[in-house]
Amino acid sequence: MPREFSRPDRVAQQIQKEVAMILQREVRDSRLSLVTVSAVEVTRDLAYAKVFVTFLDDSEEAVKASLEALEEHVGYVRHLLAKAMRLRAVPELRFQYDGSLREGLRMTELATKAVKDDQQKAEASGRSLGNGEEQEGE
Repeated sequence: MPREFSRPDRVAQQIQKEVAMILQREVRDSRLSLVTVSAVEVTRDLAYAKVFVTFLDDSEEAVKASLEALEEHVGYVRHLLAKAMRLRAVPELRFQYDGSLREGLRMTELATKAVKDDQQKAEASGRSLGNGEEQEGE
């Protein structure tokens, strides 16, 4: 009977939970305010874990400072992770900023703007595009 998830996927999911808890409760650094662990990718041999994080303040300077703070605390986080998980070898953690949230918001804004522009053009030409139907009598 095949398993639903491979072992690296299960380990990645557990690492995501534990690292999020560690960053929230144990690491005290003013540069790490409101860090969210959005995903974790673990290599098949469980040697490395790429931890994707997002921050409340997503300006370039703040992201850079927060990533530097995470790199300073990576040994401590890995130590606490080893205590929390029962693994023979704890993966080496590599923190990376997850820009997909920012990119998703940008794409949503572009789509909203395009729809609004289409509606304005339709109104200017005397048609209505509401609910995908044209007005009667045309």
